Amino acid sequence: MAVELDVELVSPEEVTYSGSAEMVIVRTVEEGDIAFQAGHVAFLGVLAPWSVDVLRAGGERDSFAVHRGFVEVGHNKVTILSDVSEAAGEIDIARAEQARDRAAESLKADSEDAAAAAALERAELRLRVAAS
Repeated sequence: MAVELDVELVSPEEVTYSGSAEMVIVRTVEEGDIAFQAGHVAFLGVLAPWSVDVLRAGGERDSFAVHRGFVEVGHNKVTILSDVSEAAGEIDIARAEQARDRAAESLKADSEDAAAAAALERAELRLRVAAS
């Protein structure tokens, strides 16, 4: 049996995922995409708004929309702390589409609207993860 990682994906409201995995893939602000497997050296990074993919034994994959946070790796454990994390199956697609459309309209009116740009990024991430 291969050594697996213990994985926890935690937001202030809940533990979004807790279990084992063969690999975890995240996107960090400074390093870009990075994958962790058992035996990975210690790592601490700032997460970019992107998906977190947990690859389990047998090729099963769980995807989560993560809106910033931190990833810590050490001793075959991956801990992800995020302000907001949503499992692909729990994303309300209609709500995400409405949020995307509202943000796009706001950006048409004011292309410098940072709040609208951030809202558009979050909505597009949710839709991409929900489609995976």
